[in-house]
Amino acid sequence: MNDLTEAARAAEAGVPWYHPVGRECELFEYAFRNRLPLLIKGPTGCGKTRFVAHMAARLGRPLITVACHDDLTAADLVGRHLIGDGQTVWSDGPLTRAVRQAGICYLDEVVEARKDTTVVLHPLTDDRRILPIERTGEELHAPADFMLVASYNPGYQNLLKSLKPSTRQRFVAITLGFPPREIEERILVAETGVASAIATRLVALAQRLRELKDHDLEEAASTRLLVYAASLIAAGCDPVVACDAALVEPLTDDADTAEALLEVVRASFGT
Repeated sequence: MNDLTEAARAAEAGVPWYHPVGRECELFEYAFRNRLPLLIKGPTGCGKTRFVAHMAARLGRPLITVACHDDLTAADLVGRHLIGDGQTVWSDGPLTRAVRQAGICYLDEVVEARKDTTVVLHPLTDDRRILPIERTGEELHAPADFMLVASYNPGYQNLLKSLKPSTRQRFVAITLGFPPREIEERILVAETGVASAIATRLVALAQRLRELKDHDLEEAASTRLLVYAASLIAAGCDPVVACDAALVEPLTDDADTAEALLEVVRASFGT
């Protein structure tokens, strides 16, 4: 079965398509079965979120995603009392809903959350597997099928934004990177239907651009951006125009750097 057919079959089955790079799917299942929290590390756009969505569907568990940010509080995760119609009612936060539903709670870019917020995860990520709700006096015991998954980009870490060691060491962890050339080409074809020859050129271009990370570029050209470019090309857009819009412009705001990148694009497509 080719990847394009496999992707179509996965879509029909309601399972987000994901092409394994290593043994990450196997490790995710082991963590799930053994009730262990999982930490996924990797650069922006390498497929962390798609991987989690794929595994949640594959395991038949509801997925509740939280996009972490600086202003995220413990109450945002656990829940709070709301006033309406003359009465006060309790409203579960996404973490509490995931525990009650025996789902998978996915904390995307967890290092963006304040350290005093992530401490609320500690009772759920050790052998207790409980979620104390101080405002209601409840103590929820996580069902066997509940799982906590978090992700972050190690390249964003600094002294102000990093996971506390006491938090990080409560997880088993895997690192995802950009796929090898052959797999990345297959991903582009499966996701967009673009011609194999174009996929080959796009991946070669991305690898050239990735060499510029930490020099002219803060971030590498991601698989996500390649999929965007391939989608535009598959729809009939000129390859250079598509790569300018989907790769060059998202990667830099500097005019000189953008022009230099565009020259690399033109060379890659022979124009």
